[in-house]
Amino acid sequence: MRVIADLHIHSPYSRAVSQEMSIPNLDAWGVKKGINLLGTGDFTHAKWLDHLRENLEPAEPGLYKRKKSSSGVRFMFTAEISSIYSHNGQVRRVHNLIFAPSLEVVEDINTALSAKGAKLQSDGRPIVGLSSRELLNIALNASPECLFVPAHAWTPWFAVFGSKSGYNSLEECFGEDAKYIYAIETGLSSDIEMNRRISALDNITLISNSDPHSLRRLGRECNVFEIEKNKLSYGEIYRIIKERDARHFLFTVEYFPEEGRYHYDGHREHNVSLHPRVADKLNKICPECGRPLTVGVLSRVEELADRPETKLPEGFIPGRRTVQLEEIIADSLGLKSPTGKKVVEVYEAMVRNYPGGELGILLEAEKSEISDIGGPLIAEGIERVRAGQVKIIPGFDGVYGKVEIFSDEERNAFAGLKAQKTLF
Repeated sequence: MRVIADLHIHSPYSRAVSQEMSIPNLDAWGVKKGINLLGTGDFTHAKWLDHLRENLEPAEPGLYKRKKSSSGVRFMFTAEISSIYSHNGQVRRVHNLIFAPSLEVVEDINTALSAKGAKLQSDGRPIVGLSSRELLNIALNASPECLFVPAHAWTPWFAVFGSKSGYNSLEECFGEDAKYIYAIETGLSSDIEMNRRISALDNITLISNSDPHSLRRLGRECNVFEIEKNKLSYGEIYRIIKERDARHFLFTVEYFPEEGRYHYDGHREHNVSLHPRVADKLNKICPECGRPLTVGVLSRVEELADRPETKLPEGFIPGRRTVQLEEIIADSLGLKSPTGKKVVEVYEAMVRNYPGGELGILLEAEKSEISDIGGPLIAEGIERVRAGQVKIIPGFDGVYGKVEIFSDEERNAFAGLKAQKTLF
């Protein structure tokens, strides 16, 4: 069976997260998005954990489902933790994900964190004064089947390879325990091809998750597995990721990395966005104010890469780039807001009339099927996204990139051609 998994999400107890992020809503939106495995997020927060206990019941081993739901959506215990600490003479700020195989293991992790002085109720994504390596050992002591994943690994401010407070290698961060890191999360501003330019990551599985703060952002990045129905379990997901099993891990779903908020170097205050080659000529200094630029993901990958820009080496799990359906609808129809009333009406009709939901439409539906449920312009828009025929103003310093699929002239010409064919 096809398993589409988004394993990094947040609860309403995390900063700036929608109050609508509840298990009933996540269950319903999983169907709408075409996702059938979601991380719970935030298992370190007592009130959210109470909500999970109240709303979930065991399904397959290590997986859970919403009580009395027949949706087919499963949940897996996950959490993101922010470590801020000093290491090798530098302040480090690193976010890490923990995937846990059971509620009992979650409780053991929370007990161990509290014993170390962690204030777990301060936020759904708590800040702890523990090193990434200490946090890894807490997880593994609770269960050797915990999966520990550096989150959005290249984000400048809070990531293992981040330009502001990260490391140059997993070994520098985790020492000899780096052997227990089986995967990293690419984040929105990098993709599979970028990460595979670093040969030191050849033995690391690359996963992608949406890290959403609202229901509509679910599935913007995710992972696609093929698992026999009778083998579906936390343990099988763990095994596939640990072993980099390309037969069962089919591909990741990725943003175009330029759309991410930290792709280029830049300075948001003065709307300065620069390709690394240009930023290097300015010594990474903002030309408007003379302060340091926020060094983006593309720069950081270039710094650590030992392979040229090229296609993905053979044998590695690929990624497929896409754009969220609401954004495609808005661009195709020439509408400004992807959350406007007309876009939402079209979106709801499309996902209601295609059994695979949003991701099924984006990844699998034939162009004729898309045209039947959304019209020829949207079908053409999705085809262009699949072919990479988009224009993107890259994101920088916390500002999302802007994607353009049609110019006004192309949109009007295409609509006119279709109307003309209809007449004849």
